[in-house]
Amino acid sequence: MKKVQNTHKIANFEELHDALLAIVGAFNRPQRDEVMIKESGIHLDRALFPLLVLISRFGPMGVGELADRVGRDYTTVSRQVAKLEKTGLARRQKNVKDKRINEAAITAEGKKMTDKIDETRAQIYGSIFRNWPNDESSELERLLKKFIADFTTLEGKKTG
Repeated sequence: MKKVQNTHKIANFEELHDALLAIVGAFNRPQRDEVMIKESGIHLDRALFPLLVLISRFGPMGVGELADRVGRDYTTVSRQVAKLEKTGLARRQKNVKDKRINEAAITAEGKKMTDKIDETRAQIYGSIFRNWPNDESSELERLLKKFIADFTTLEGKKTG
């Protein structure tokens, strides 16, 4: 049986993992959310910010899935979704296919708010990528999507 040499060095994986942790850390910093809220000109409790963004981009989504994505427990996220509902930014509803699942969905008012956030994010990303050749930013996007798809598939096999 022929041995195939793995051309990826363990050190490269450690550096890749460090870079991924740095990205996750940067995105999870509360200060980043505060800057986005301020720069967007919106009024929103910082704890609700990531929930509103996720609901807008990936919703409607189950409250349990939302809790998993932000790393908080279900009861905390359920209370926070109730706050979003009270402010008119999101609404709770039953899942169409499975009535046991409570979902959070964006409202028109919530969409207006996340549109402002998206504009601010586009300005920030624009300043980051301003000096990058277009093909490099497109390549980064393509590779990140590929990594996420493969990682998610592998994760599903290990937990499924």
